[in-house]
Amino acid sequence: MAKAFASAADLDEKKITFDRMADGVYAFTAEGDPNTGVIIGDQGVMVIDARATPVLAKELIDYIATVTDKPVTHVFLTHYHAVRVLGASGYGTDTIMASRDTYDLIVERGQQDMDSEIGRFPRLFKAVETIPGLTWPTVVVDGVLEMKFGGRWLKIFQVGRGHTKGDTIVWLPDDGILFAGDLVEEGATPYCGDAYLTDWPATLDNLLALSPQQMMPGRGEAMKTPEGSKRAIDGTRAFVSDLMNSARAGVAAGKTLGEVYVDTHRLLHPKYGHWVIFEHCLPFNVSRAFDEASGLRDPRIWTAERDQEMWHSLQGALKELDGA
Repeated sequence: MAKAFASAADLDEKKITFDRMADGVYAFTAEGDPNTGVIIGDQGVMVIDARATPVLAKELIDYIATVTDKPVTHVFLTHYHAVRVLGASGYGTDTIMASRDTYDLIVERGQQDMDSEIGRFPRLFKAVETIPGLTWPTVVVDGVLEMKFGGRWLKIFQVGRGHTKGDTIVWLPDDGILFAGDLVEEGATPYCGDAYLTDWPATLDNLLALSPQQMMPGRGEAMKTPEGSKRAIDGTRAFVSDLMNSARAGVAAGKTLGEVYVDTHRLLHPKYGHWVIFEHCLPFNVSRAFDEASGLRDPRIWTAERDQEMWHSLQGALKELDGA
């Protein structure tokens, strides 16, 4: 039987967890769906990653209302992917923050990415018709931003490229809490379609150098210990390294993209196949790894049309070459 495109067949609702990480700091997770962070300030609340639609933003607001009556006043975007940002209008704030690189990605590929991701994740784009359009930052961060919020210092900065060129972390130094965005996943497959795979391991080293005591990854449960935080970082590094090493070997051997996909699926499935969205991500991941191993430094833009063409081509290769 042919595999359903991306996450088109993933229609089951996930169990939501609203975890307290410290006084006024929460992690909103949902069994491998994209995570969102919450920090309660003196006058309002900061949301870290906005969710996919205004309707899903309202769902988060209802959870926030169980711990504070303060409004959401700040939305911070760790990077640009539609599933992370298009719900921003649902919070009723004009303060939407992102890095300069993230802003540039929206300029370069915002609409194409929006059209692409809506096709990949029908369940996550609940009430897609409520999205008013692209999400544009109103505060663009160049370099490092340190700000006082809710009696604690936040440090917002980039530690290197990985999941995208715009990856930006929120670090709470006094609490030792790291909001890593999709630079780190826990029990979920890293999406690498827009990645800088050669750079990613060193970027993860920079995260480890912070010695996080707790960490919210982009997907998966919140890590409540230093050991758990390190495990998630190390697991992400292992996946990214295995993926890129497989692509480099295939390109060096003169193999086609389809052949590299089959080889990489064989190599990675025993170790990572149980991770959330493995089958969804791997065709996109191998396509990007193949490009990077072939010398294409910057990721090509995904469109809804390119998604479908790539997916059916690689699934056909898997069926033909692997007997799947």
